[in-house]
Amino acid sequence: MQKLFFIVVTLLCYGPISAQTVQLKKIWEAKEQLPVPESVLYVPARQELFVSLIDGAGNVKDGKGGIALLNTDGSLKNASWITGLNAPKGMALHRDILYVADITAVVLIDIVSGNIIDEIEVPGAVFLNDATADNNGGVYVSDTRENKIYYIKDGKVSLFLENVGSVNGLKSIGKDLYALAGKELWKIGVDKKVSIVAKGFEQNADGLEPVGNGDFIVTCWAGLIYYVKADGQVEKLQDVQGKMNTADLGYDAANRVMYIPTFNNNSVIAYQLK
Repeated sequence: MQKLFFIVVTLLCYGPISAQTVQLKKIWEAKEQLPVPESVLYVPARQELFVSLIDGAGNVKDGKGGIALLNTDGSLKNASWITGLNAPKGMALHRDILYVADITAVVLIDIVSGNIIDEIEVPGAVFLNDATADNNGGVYVSDTRENKIYYIKDGKVSLFLENVGSVNGLKSIGKDLYALAGKELWKIGVDKKVSIVAKGFEQNADGLEPVGNGDFIVTCWAGLIYYVKADGQVEKLQDVQGKMNTADLGYDAANRVMYIPTFNNNSVIAYQLK
């Protein structure tokens, strides 16, 4: 009876954790000239990976940060494609404009020319972390320290939602916004009503990518990778806590390949999702 009580309490408090049915197979690891990689964005049209490089402290405006380009086989294409940023983190792409969360501002980059074309300061921001673009060209950006989500459209910044505890990874899908709030995955409707899709991550979550059919991959910076099913079931795919970080991933949905920036190991690792 005690054992049964413990199982019931665990499920109520932490959410369902299912047996592992999804596997990861390492494909390659890129280690060349990637100082503190925080986020990876896969760009299908270019068959490239954009990798944001903090190259220093994550909250210091030191001008050391930038963005590198990797080929999808892990080879380095351009170590210094964009330079002069501070501590760039999450990225979002709409058409040919790349939006980069950079501490208190969102930097706009023309990916065709490789030039920075604008920098939008977010009033009151402290630690901008992830970004995602919607179908209308608007961009959501999270502030993890302030527990807020902002929305940027036509160069104007507005507060979308506050009191989103430790908000980090974002993904706009259709009319809904999905957000990682601490150890939970939220779905936020256009009416800003929140429903909890999944919970029970061991650490605060970082990266978020849809797999399809309502499923997601979630990373926790501390060194965890999860597969989240549409029904809220959570599978732990990898636990490397204490060995390396698993930050804001990129994902190639067509080939089911994920790209994990290891942050403290200064590398990006590609895994096949099986």
